[in-house]
Formats: sequence, structure tokens, C-alpha cells
Amino acid sequence: LNGMDLRMAWRATVALLGPNGAGKSTALSLLLGLLRPQTGTVEVLGTSPRQAVAQGHVGAMLQTGSGAGLPPGVRVGEALRLVRSLYPHPAPFDLIAERAGIGGLLDRPAVRLSGGQAQSVRFAIAIAGDPDLVFLDEPTAAMVLVGQQAFWRMIREFAWEGRTTIFATHHLHEAYRVA
Repeated sequence: LNGMDLRMAWRATVALLGPNGAGKSTALSLLLGLLRPQTGTVEVLGTSPRQAVAQGHVGAMLQTGSGAGLPPGVRVGEALRLVRSLYPHPAPFDLIAERAGIGGLLDRPAVRLSGGQAQSVRFAIAIAGDPDLVFLDEPTAAMVLVGQQAFWRMIREFAWEGRTTIFATHHLHEAYRVA
């Protein structure tokens, strides 16, 4: 990335669009405080990215391997309860499960999830803290078409609630329809 300046209004849904290797994931990592810029500064919600995340204002769904990035022996519901316990004002458990479409997966071990199911669990974890701002990296990867449509409907609901979403994608049709 070189010379990136990104400012956006609340309730926006913004797509970072580009081919693989264009720097979308790097931009998200900078915005989450996972990477530090070589020059310049990064602010999220008026503070450092790490502080915004630590205060529970930011949720993120990053690309990861199988099992939704959870320990092998953990069940989906257990993991979600644990993540919720980390936040001072988490979203209600049942609401998270409904929004992410994982109600039927709560008793399933994380290692037994399909790719699309793992994506849905990663999304549930991203919204567990009831964040104002959500970063999503290739959020519909491995999801079937029906799952993708339900996911984007939920993202539109997030915007109507006053939340902001930034997602990285290389799919022009997703960026055009959603952002």
C-alpha cells in the first residue's frame, strides 16, 4: 500500500475491491492494528486501531484455515460463549447465532465444519462484542449462494442499525450490490 487515505461516514458499507495480492488484507490488518505502517499513522474511530479493538468497538472476520480458527476440541457454542465473555456489553447469544445462521451448529465440534459453516462461525465471533465497526476479509469465501445472500441481507441490517462495515473482496458483483 502506498499513500492510502480512507475516511468514511457512519452506517456505510464499504468494499475494498481488487484482485488477489492488491493489498486488501494488508489494509485490513493495518486498520486492526495487526500491522504497523512503515510511514504515516492509522486511526480507527479517533484512536489507535489496537485501542479501538480493545474497547470492543471493532469486530473482525479474517481469512483463516479450517475449523473457523478455533481449537480442535471446542464446540461452536462453547467458543461463542467464551468470546462473548471477553466483552463488557456483548450482543445477546441467541441474536448472534440467528444473525450468523449458526443455530444448528452450536453443538458441533469446530473441526467438523464445512468451509461455509466455518465462515459463518467466524462472522458470529466478529459480531459477538456488538461492535460499531466490522472488518470482513473475503467474507463469503466458501459460502454457497443461499448463504451469501443471507449474509449480505444481514450486513444491510447492520447498516440500518447504524453500524459500519468494511469488507475486502475481489468479486465486483459483491462490491456493486452491497457497498
